[in-house]
Formats: sequence, C-alpha cells, structure tokens
Amino acid sequence: MLEHHEQVILLDEHFHQSGTMDKAVVHTSQTPLHLAFSCYVFNREGQLLITRRALSKTAWPGVWSNSFCGHPQPGENQSDAIMRRAAFELGLSISPPELVVPRFQYCVTDASGVMENEFCPIYVARSDAQPQPNPLEVMEYAWVGIEQVIDAISAVPQVFSPWMALQLQQPELLKKIGALA
Repeated sequence: MLEHHEQVILLDEHFHQSGTMDKAVVHTSQTPLHLAFSCYVFNREGQLLITRRALSKTAWPGVWSNSFCGHPQPGENQSDAIMRRAAFELGLSISPPELVVPRFQYCVTDASGVMENEFCPIYVARSDAQPQPNPLEVMEYAWVGIEQVIDAISAVPQVFSPWMALQLQQPELLKKIGALA
C-alpha cells in the first residue's frame, strides 16, 4: 500500500497555511515550516509503542522514535490523518487520538543534512493490536515502559529521533503518559 502524491501543508511564521508542497521534495537542507503530527500509542498495560524508522526513510533512517508521525493532507482533519497514518505505517487500528500538546514546534537537521522543520501537535491513542509494519516505513517495533524509553534517550540520545527526545520533555505529555502508564 503506497501513499501517492502526498502533500504537506506549508505554514507561515504565524502558523497560518501558506500553500502546499509535494512530500517527496519538501525535506531538504532548507525544509520550509510545515504542519505535521506525532502520535504516542499505548496498550492496556500502559506500555508505549516505539518504532524504528526504515533505512529507506529520507530523514533519520534507522533511529527509534515515537509510535508514528505524519502530515495531514489539505482538507483532512488531524484525527483522520492520524488514523490513516496508523493504518499505513503500522497496519494498526487505534482509539480516537487525543490532543495532548497543541503547540509543539521543532527544527533539527540530521547527519546527512536533511532538515525537519515542523509545527507538530502531539497526540496519544490506545491500541491492543499487534502492529503489522509497512517495511518502507518501519523496520522494528517494541512495546516498552516509558521509564525505559526516557532512560535510554538519556543514555544514548543518538539512537532516538530528536523530536521524540524533545517531545518527552513536554510537561503536558509527561502528565498524560503518567496517567496512562
């Protein structure tokens, strides 16, 4: 299952939509600010689903990250985009996503020079299904305790996506995770 002609929604400095760009060409050394989302999926035991990005990914190939990320399409609401991306990346049905951190922005550049520059609200969802990863997106996954994740990021930060490390410093997200774990 491939997602063809996926677009990203470009944003101006006030976070208003300013156009669209083909996802295949947006991530460069000069990536424009665009709209995204991150989702953290928990099971009934309170474990977090973390995923290892496929080696074919443009940015941060092979690193461990939050459950999944993505970009809403023009005219698509965030909740629908999150459910679509969970199915596409992980073959996973999730509960309706809950917005936890509405205003999260980051700009980081990986070792190859690819920049991520995103306004990226953070969501949480639940699922007790086992992922069926799309190998073009995810090479491995694990259900882990949040303490293990935070300890591992502290010990070997280069193994994890920088956005996940930054997101796990957000008090609202940590509070929500504490309630789920």
